[in-house]
Amino acid sequence: MSTKRILGFSVVFILLCLLIYLQVRTWKNFDWQVFWSRTDQVDPLGLIAGFAFTYLAYVLRAVRWRIFLKPVCKTTTARMMAPQFIGFSALALLGRAGEMIRPYIIAKKERLTFTSQIAVWGVERIFDMGAFAVLLALSFLSPDLRALPFYHGLREAAFVLMALVAALVVGAVIVRRSGERVAQFFHNLFAGFAPKIAHHAEEKVRSFSEGLKTIHDVSSAVQLVAISIFMWLLIAFSYYTITHAYPGELRSLTLAHQVVLMGSSMVGSMLQLPAVGGGSQLAAISMLHSGFGIEQELAVSCGMLIWAISFMSVIPTGLALARREHLSIRAVAEAEEKAAALAE
Repeated sequence: MSTKRILGFSVVFILLCLLIYLQVRTWKNFDWQVFWSRTDQVDPLGLIAGFAFTYLAYVLRAVRWRIFLKPVCKTTTARMMAPQFIGFSALALLGRAGEMIRPYIIAKKERLTFTSQIAVWGVERIFDMGAFAVLLALSFLSPDLRALPFYHGLREAAFVLMALVAALVVGAVIVRRSGERVAQFFHNLFAGFAPKIAHHAEEKVRSFSEGLKTIHDVSSAVQLVAISIFMWLLIAFSYYTITHAYPGELRSLTLAHQVVLMGSSMVGSMLQLPAVGGGSQLAAISMLHSGFGIEQELAVSCGMLIWAISFMSVIPTGLALARREHLSIRAVAEAEEKAAALAE
């Protein structure tokens, strides 16, 4: 593992320890007996439904990546399935260090450049953020969110997210349409004092520009938007079925609440350690307890189950597919790290 990644893990570990310490201080009267009692009341059918929605979302990711690749190669959803499950298993097991394993496996499998698939990954992230922003905007039509104490702050965050998505879309379009000019701009920017960096920046922007040519017609664009929104709606339904698997107060949470809860988990997942997570669970638990007023023992139980089903349930299938593909996640991670170092 590189020094940069070790430093990154260290910073995340320190921040998570601080968050856990602050959380524990606010829960001096946490009752473990109540926790186990609430967990014991969960309806297994709700958890199974959450699991099914989560897996369907992974399948849609495979469909979407196949559409992304249409301009450069002909592939199938079945070929894209294993990289999705293996990649997200690596993300769950290795933390953010496994983020680029998906594009790396797809690049190798389809004989494409790693940089081009990083560009596809970037476009995928824009669609993810855009789809979530659409669901969040639609959630504001529900009167349920207006009763939340942080409603106005949530609206401001939604506007910021929409502005960020718009800026990313504009930036991607500029690089896609004027890749040569952007590449030349960066070359001229560094050529005077760092010719090696200038050459490297120029080549990388050109490669990235080629990778951004993932949408070649209106039909593909419409399909990608529809798939992205439906995929994130499935994830919201997964959260809904998990929270509603508990009897009592959690069943008062509507689909609009689930979108907010989903957003908090996404933000928290930026701070997570390999295999154990951390940030995602804490963010979901905090939103359930402090944001929605759910009792702390129930919030902890539900937050942990959401994390297990939404983030960790992919691991068994991912490892099984990796074995079928004769891949070792650790070996792939090391190869991806070397490829990333060469690309930098």
